[in-house]
Amino acid sequence: MFETSLDSYELQHYVVQQLNNFYPDNRLLHKEKRFESTINRALERTEYCFQHVSLPTYHRDKRTYFSHLHADQYTVFLWFLSNEIWREFEDEEISSKIFGLNKILNGFHCMYNAELPDIFLVLHGNGIVLGRATYGNFLVCFQGTTVGAVDGHYPTLGSGVTMAPNSSIIGKCNVGNLVTVGNHALLRNRDVTDQSLYFRDIDSGKHSIKFSETPWAQSYYNVPIL
Repeated sequence: MFETSLDSYELQHYVVQQLNNFYPDNRLLHKEKRFESTINRALERTEYCFQHVSLPTYHRDKRTYFSHLHADQYTVFLWFLSNEIWREFEDEEISSKIFGLNKILNGFHCMYNAELPDIFLVLHGNGIVLGRATYGNFLVCFQGTTVGAVDGHYPTLGSGVTMAPNSSIIGKCNVGNLVTVGNHALLRNRDVTDQSLYFRDIDSGKHSIKFSETPWAQSYYNVPIL
């Protein structure tokens, strides 16, 4: 069961009104029908994503719950919506506007034609940049995290990767399952094996890798990641 703070019609009106406020060019007047089917599919993807999250704000009375006033939840929904509109219509204008809205409201920079996983979690938002990498499910991204390219090479992330605040994964990296990248750590053109903690020493600045017996990502999801 899925409960939402606004029904699909109200949510469609809410998003369109936000877009018209930020982009007052009146170019959505004849395109609102494109939101009707895509809003529902974006909500279906949001429900599937959130039903795996263990945090109490994602559930209400044993139902998966989505609130348009919960910034992290709204971030994920807006990305799903931008991606759905791109998939169905290849409408670069609307998708770009939703991308821009998400960036303005939530500091979330991920293009509508990227391939984020079906299950991912944004925590505390702001300053998150997710490039066109390959992502596994059960991704966790805190504020200030970056996934990007070096010389055109993007990383590959396994399942259950957690990126702690202000961490980065860039370049030709193969990141295994259940890996945690610690606060302010920079992983660049380097591989990390399954169930590892990659971290930066706060005194020396040196980066190290050690085995992680309790992967951080698992604490945010209510099903086994692997």
